[in-house]
Amino acid sequence: MLKRIFLLAIIVPAVLASALRAVAGGPIFIRDAEVENTIRILATPVFKAAGLDPKAIHIYILLDPTVNAFVAGGQNLFLDTGLLLKVQNASQLIGVMAHETGHIAGGHIIRMSNAIKSLTTEAIASLLLGAAVGVASGQPGAGAAVLMGGQNVADRGMLGYSRNKEATADQAALKYLDASHQSARGMLQFMEILQNEQLLYAAHPDPYLQNHPLTPSRIRLIRHWVETSKWSNTPVPPYKVKLFRRMQAKLFAFLEPPARTFDRYKADDHSISARYARAIAAYRIPDVPKALRLIDGLIAQRPKNPYFYEMKGQILFDNAKGAEALGPYRTAVRLLPDNLLMRMELAHVEIEQDDPSLLADAAANLNMTVDGEPDNAAAWHLLGIAYGKQGKEGLASYALAEEALLEHHLGQAHYLAEKAARLLPKKGPVWLRLQDIRTTLLQDGAG
Repeated sequence: MLKRIFLLAIIVPAVLASALRAVAGGPIFIRDAEVENTIRILATPVFKAAGLDPKAIHIYILLDPTVNAFVAGGQNLFLDTGLLLKVQNASQLIGVMAHETGHIAGGHIIRMSNAIKSLTTEAIASLLLGAAVGVASGQPGAGAAVLMGGQNVADRGMLGYSRNKEATADQAALKYLDASHQSARGMLQFMEILQNEQLLYAAHPDPYLQNHPLTPSRIRLIRHWVETSKWSNTPVPPYKVKLFRRMQAKLFAFLEPPARTFDRYKADDHSISARYARAIAAYRIPDVPKALRLIDGLIAQRPKNPYFYEMKGQILFDNAKGAEALGPYRTAVRLLPDNLLMRMELAHVEIEQDDPSLLADAAANLNMTVDGEPDNAAAWHLLGIAYGKQGKEGLASYALAEEALLEHHLGQAHYLAEKAARLLPKKGPVWLRLQDIRTTLLQDGAG
């Protein structure tokens, strides 16, 4: 779920406002299994049409109310929450992502601030995901926010595209939409919305317009394509429409005050997305009985939806019902076994129960997480705790050394790596990895 974390460290959405105040001056990145999966499902046909490997595209969601999207450092796609809430339908979001895919596939040079203009893709990812400062106590780790200091990439002129490259990306996007048998009508709709707002609010344009100069010729090109393409009247598949609506309802309910959520998703709206939003709003008040009634009703209607079980687990865990939360989290993982964020959530809940019988499963879930996401500092932190509670001091020191290295706490990483090296057998993959850590620390002057 949407929670604050430091490189995947964990906190509830209810304290999101205080998190924002705490990191004023630097953007916050959020992670959420449902939001990420929905975006990827919507974008994958476009990625494939562009000849890109969907698994190689890294999608980052910025917690920012502005309307913006951009690419940086190669195959990294950034989307503001403001954009995700601004688009009116799935087709519009697909159109925006098709345009950004045009920049990725075209290898367009992005104008950056002096702070990162020379960084590689790997260095940018390290910057985004390596600014961890530790795991907050007492909360499970579903959704997350990565804290990064320095300039705000979304609104301080870090990126910019030339008008020529904008037009080129538009043309590429239109081809990708046709190749994937999708309509460009949503792309046109969103451009027209921006064009109208550009005229109304010329003194305060959206960052998207600043980074993506909008010209009449671009609108004409897209409109002509819509008028002539045989795919223009192809609707977005109903299941994708439902995914989009649930994602948007979830974001709105977590990011807006509960009163606004109840006003937008009224009690007489019995759609799944509306009830989902009201469940989240009730949880945030908190009105736990109401939240549980709503989420249980959704589970009864959609018993194979893992995100509803995840939400129920979060409601229970965050309200001191950790033992009861285990069942819903386990069901969520069973329904979506390849999702590493959910496994990390479950592991965190297992660790917090102070039940030794749960620690082996917690460690197994966290090992799967770090195998798939080796830059996930929060998972390494939790793994260190799990090993420590099992009395495996050497492995605990190793896991915490990985966390410290990712967070650039080099002195601490050196101490922990040396401690692990003294305690662990001098063979096997962990020993080899410790040698890599030692080498890295020596190169950085911390050895």
